[in-house]
Amino acid sequence: MTSTAPTTTRDPSRHARLHATLTQGLDGEILSPGEPAYGAALPGFNLALAHRPALVVRARTVADVVATVRAAADQGVRVGVRSTGHSAPPTGPDDVLLDVAALDRLSVDPDARTATVGPGVAWATVLEAGAAWGLGGLCGSSPHVGVVGYTLGGGLGPLARTFGFAADHVRSMDVVTPSGELVTATPDRHEDLFWALRGGGGAFGVVVAMTFDLFPLRAVRAGTLWFDVDDAPAVLHRWRELTSTLADDVSTSVARLNLPPLPDVPEPLRGRAVLVVRYVRHGDLAAPDPVVDALRQVSPTLLDTVGDLPYALIGALHADPEDPMPFVERGGLLRELTEDAVDTFLGAVPPDSPVLAGEIRLLGGTLARPPAVPNAVGGRDAAYTLFTGALGSPVGPPDVAVHLQAVHDAMAPWATGGSLLNFAGPRDDVSAPLVRDAYGPATYDRLVTLRRQLDPHGVLDPSARWSVVGGDAR
Repeated sequence: MTSTAPTTTRDPSRHARLHATLTQGLDGEILSPGEPAYGAALPGFNLALAHRPALVVRARTVADVVATVRAAADQGVRVGVRSTGHSAPPTGPDDVLLDVAALDRLSVDPDARTATVGPGVAWATVLEAGAAWGLGGLCGSSPHVGVVGYTLGGGLGPLARTFGFAADHVRSMDVVTPSGELVTATPDRHEDLFWALRGGGGAFGVVVAMTFDLFPLRAVRAGTLWFDVDDAPAVLHRWRELTSTLADDVSTSVARLNLPPLPDVPEPLRGRAVLVVRYVRHGDLAAPDPVVDALRQVSPTLLDTVGDLPYALIGALHADPEDPMPFVERGGLLRELTEDAVDTFLGAVPPDSPVLAGEIRLLGGTLARPPAVPNAVGGRDAAYTLFTGALGSPVGPPDVAVHLQAVHDAMAPWATGGSLLNFAGPRDDVSAPLVRDAYGPATYDRLVTLRRQLDPHGVLDPSARWSVVGGDAR
């Protein structure tokens, strides 16, 4: 099949031909600007990411995905893919937004300890289904994020130091390639594609099904310790000391939060500047928790929730927002966390800052080791992640992105220069180099080469000029 290279100039006739082609056999829905349902179909979870595509295709079947990608390739139109919508890059007026949320197949094989999901399945559904068998998957901080999209970016979850990245435990993927071919990628079939998708993002194909490992996870020892901002220096310095030689069965993070005075914020924390320590331990629930015990001795807590937690409720640890909102985020990696770095971090996120969250997650453990089946996940040599977030838009007043970046600039002396793909933030000329550096030259060059082979005309991912294999791939 010969495809025309996608352009960046709107061509109404091209989109009319695409619409006509899809109308002939699509089970799903096609929406155009001006139709009543078009506007309602655009927003995702992050309301700061504006979609204005030429067409919205709501796929109902895998065949719909194949047909959409093939037709778009024939007409030289780019396709942006959205599943649960937490971080789907914006699509512009010459693009097609392919919504695959309706592909929500889920099956659990308790004997094989695996789950198979479609791209529309969120982690909460998997956690609930697995709990019936005492099994759980390696979800992230929010159970409302899609399983597939999260895993394509690597997948760093609350038990990551114990089990590694979610991408390390994928068995197989059914993928619609940029040419519209449906293939199954495994360690033995389409090996390069299987390698790239696990950590390299979704620019290499549309994943329509994924099978991955589940683990015996009925309950964990987990919870949070909340401290007033005045106690943050003492607590964070002690946390740094305690976690310097931590065993792999514990994962933990700290965050400086400037909490809004909203009713859904617990009363002891409402409207306060705080430091929160998050803690998860896998294994014997009756075993001691020396890290938690030591931190409780540093300063009085505003709230202490550490205890036995059913794994299906692990989302309570971070308590990420469940309702759509406009937000901006930035991420990076740290090679170390010195005493000076702790002081600098706390000074960069003062109580009056528009930065709502500044978080440091401990890495290492299993994260630092190569997976059984190699994949494209970068940043394994880092010691910590650094993440900042705020409400608002990437552009326009107030320019919260400037405040977020200021935190990372302050922490630059201890940074690796890279960022995990899922944490990098908006796909722009700031985040793209960070992701590329995290991969390292060999992995990045391999991703670029594969991208050129699979998608020479850039059919998939309208924002690929800012993505891992951006402009170099074309």
